[in-house]
Amino acid sequence: MIKSISPTQAYEILENDSKAILVDTRTQIEFSFVGHPIGAVHVPLKRPPNWDNFPDFVEQVGKQLSSKTTAIVLMCRSGARSMDAAKVLEAAGYQSLYNMDQGFEGDKDNNNHRGNLGGWRFHNLPWEQS
Repeated sequence: MIKSISPTQAYEILENDSKAILVDTRTQIEFSFVGHPIGAVHVPLKRPPNWDNFPDFVEQVGKQLSSKTTAIVLMCRSGARSMDAAKVLEAAGYQSLYNMDQGFEGDKDNNNHRGNLGGWRFHNLPWEQS
């Protein structure tokens, strides 16, 4: 089952469950230059230029886990790609899936800017740039 959660709820899960992991499903460019949560595991779901799924996405996530019951928090820019990733993992038998619905940057505001209406950075949670 996939549960949608806020960035602050994601942070609480990660702080309270030492086995839980945060998987950032964005591209390498987003992960490095826009920034990412400290401690996030980078496993991109989609690959440019056609934006098809990486064929080894499930395998790469599986390498980070001891069990298919380990809590996995998934994130992307705003929550859409990470929901797709959660569905892929659910189909592969993973059971404890959380989609961070505001993502790292949140939705666009009235000026088409991200980071003002939600997201990991908006909530001042720990992050870094590569």
